[in-house]
Amino acid sequence: MSQPARPYIRMNGAGNAFIVVQAFDQPFHPTADQVRALADPAAGLGGFDQLIGVEPSERADAFMRVWNADGSMVETCGNALRCVGWLMLEATDKQEVVIDTLSGPTTAKRASGRVGSGSPAGQTTAAQHQGRVGSGDPVGSTSAAIHEVTVDMGPPRLGWDQVPLSEEMDTRGIELQVGPIDAPLLHTPGAVSMGNPHVVFFTDRQDDAFVRGSGSLVERHPLFPEGVNVGFAHVLSPDHIRLRVWERGAGLTLACGTGACAALVAAARRGLTGRKAAVTVDGGELTIAWDEATDHVFMTGPVQIEGTGTLPTA
Repeated sequence: MSQPARPYIRMNGAGNAFIVVQAFDQPFHPTADQVRALADPAAGLGGFDQLIGVEPSERADAFMRVWNADGSMVETCGNALRCVGWLMLEATDKQEVVIDTLSGPTTAKRASGRVGSGSPAGQTTAAQHQGRVGSGDPVGSTSAAIHEVTVDMGPPRLGWDQVPLSEEMDTRGIELQVGPIDAPLLHTPGAVSMGNPHVVFFTDRQDDAFVRGSGSLVERHPLFPEGVNVGFAHVLSPDHIRLRVWERGAGLTLACGTGACAALVAAARRGLTGRKAAVTVDGGELTIAWDEATDHVFMTGPVQIEGTGTLPTA
């Protein structure tokens, strides 16, 4: 998997932690066991929510492959799309890049200059991440540099067979509950696919124990043949959602980009919010807009490089 030694970039998107590996020159196809070993703190990488491979693509600027920390390969990851998008924007000097995934292509572009840096929108310097994606230690890299990227996540998939569910239901509120039949703790979540499956419960119960217990229970419910990401959304106002997400294959994370998109779509479909809202997650804030004209969902949020290193060879 690391012959010769393969460099990586450690990044986060609103706290969602990634190890990003360049696979343009040398294929990168770790086994599930190898992914789990890399995610183990003993591997020295600091742990991660997802492992990302950035590969060549015939129809896009790059193909992004995603593995969860449990070794499972998944369709896409919204926060990782912003991270890879920023790397590709830096490497190509393009204004917009196309990133293909198992769930289809997406586009990414700079949303603004570096937060708090005083840099004009889109401005970069020679000290910022020269060369190809994952080619080594970016010159002058620093964890202080935070960038804003917007990703076009495409239209939400709202059909029961698109989520997918195992039986036909109205995805505005599916027949699912957690707790006693006569007094459920959670019930009737919205179901949305943003290229990966999500359910969104509307609740003000967002403590760790509740999210972990309920999320792990729902994640592998028979209603979801591919498993599901489980959102716990508290609508604070028509333009503000507080969200926590139990991610399929990763557990409770600091952020979930596709989960934030799903929460906005599910809330808007019920009339709880408008079509644009700030979504506050544990690791920061994302701005989600569901464009009425195109039906596409646009996600804007932070990208941060934490450091670089080399994958262990064993």
